[in-house]
Amino acid sequence: MAALELLRPGTVWQVLGPVNGYSHWRGSNLATQLWPGRSLRLLDQPSGCPRLRVRTLDDGYPCWIAPGDLLGLAIVGAARGPMLHSTATISARIPGVLAYAQAAREQPNTYLWGGSLGPDFDCSGLVQRAFAEVGIWIPRDAYLQERFCQPVAVRPGVLHALLPGDLIFFGPPQRCTHVGLHLGQGRYLHSSGQEHGRNGLGVDDLNPHNRDAVATHYRQQLRGAGRVVRCHDGSPLPA
Repeated sequence: MAALELLRPGTVWQVLGPVNGYSHWRGSNLATQLWPGRSLRLLDQPSGCPRLRVRTLDDGYPCWIAPGDLLGLAIVGAARGPMLHSTATISARIPGVLAYAQAAREQPNTYLWGGSLGPDFDCSGLVQRAFAEVGIWIPRDAYLQERFCQPVAVRPGVLHALLPGDLIFFGPPQRCTHVGLHLGQGRYLHSSGQEHGRNGLGVDDLNPHNRDAVATHYRQQLRGAGRVVRCHDGSPLPA
């Protein structure tokens, strides 16, 4: 009973081990994953729910966590948000972002919706984790990352404005649904699912001469690109 009494709305917890964050109070659909060192705050809890409603402090992301996971893999701690860095510091850390993503690609992996722990990632989980590994926090989902970034002009065959470390966004006109990490010269690393010919991390190309089926599919859905020039402060973002 004493342990359960710790689960009060407003309390802050620091994660000590990997914890799954779910998209709903029931079911198996992941929304995100937390790794050691991340912090979260408990929100008001609907009565009778088997999971806890929480918001992460580093990216302001809401999700649901099993009480047993929190009590077994986290400790009550002080509120701690992300560190904020200058644009120059962020730029200097881009090689580390690229190195993490390239190393992740070399590990056996499959696409995992909601995956951000590795070795299995979804598209935005890989991008967020690569930046977080060098101390730069950006939003969790692809459409939020698109809104967060400084826009960069790009279209197939016109790539001169892109720099390594820029994010490339894909999807229908209504909303961004996919993101990749630009490596240079139009090549980008991303995690994509089986429905488009791959199941995991791979490198594709924005250049029109590349006729690979996966590259062609995403090139047809290119929305634009963006550059990370600031750190997310952990505040909630509008859906």
